[in-house]
Amino acid sequence: MKGFNPKHIRVIGFDADDTLWVNEPYYRRTEEEFCNLLQKYGDIQEINQLLYSIEMSNMELYGYGTKAFMLSLIETAVKISNGKVDAIDVLRIIDMGKEQIALKNALLPDVWKVLDTLSGHYRLIVATKGDLLDQERKLKNSGIAGFFHHIEIMTGKTEDHYRKLLNHLDIPADKFLMIGNSLISDVIPVINLGGHAIHVPFQVTWQHEEVHDNELSGYEYFTAKALKDILPVLGF
Repeated sequence: MKGFNPKHIRVIGFDADDTLWVNEPYYRRTEEEFCNLLQKYGDIQEINQLLYSIEMSNMELYGYGTKAFMLSLIETAVKISNGKVDAIDVLRIIDMGKEQIALKNALLPDVWKVLDTLSGHYRLIVATKGDLLDQERKLKNSGIAGFFHHIEIMTGKTEDHYRKLLNHLDIPADKFLMIGNSLISDVIPVINLGGHAIHVPFQVTWQHEEVHDNELSGYEYFTAKALKDILPVLGF
């Protein structure tokens, strides 16, 4: 990365979902159960397409997280069934969401080792999208909250959101490194502000977070196969 020197970095931000712990596969599992429940009203592809469309249209109102997802599931059920979905099925959809919220999201490999190694050298923060209660619960259950100096639950990850975060932390962009699984949320906006980023791809990517190769032209960032691979980049 042009101009990157790990000795100049003062703050490292970590995305949470699918960077520190597993998240997207749980959504996929709930979607699969949801589609199976509603197959009497449409085929799986049709249901999935409608769900994604509704999620996108609701994002500005509901934001991110499991509760927003549940509301979109219920709306999808009503629309795909032309209002015929029965109360028992709606209750089952609500239960799916509650079950997902109650899950203890499994830490990804080497998270503890990476955070332990870096915590004595940098100020570590969490910068993640999602529902406040949902993300606070995940962080508490993870056992890794003590590594972080600051927790930022963000309503979005645009340049403006990151600019406000950096101002709050009183840190120049060129002293900040962001680590995450999403190019569109964790890499592009940070680089646009003059910061640095390491992309750690996850096995499953939400459709909303996908980026075409032509959108990445001119961006310089590291890609690590796994979280532990960021350590050599930082000189450990």
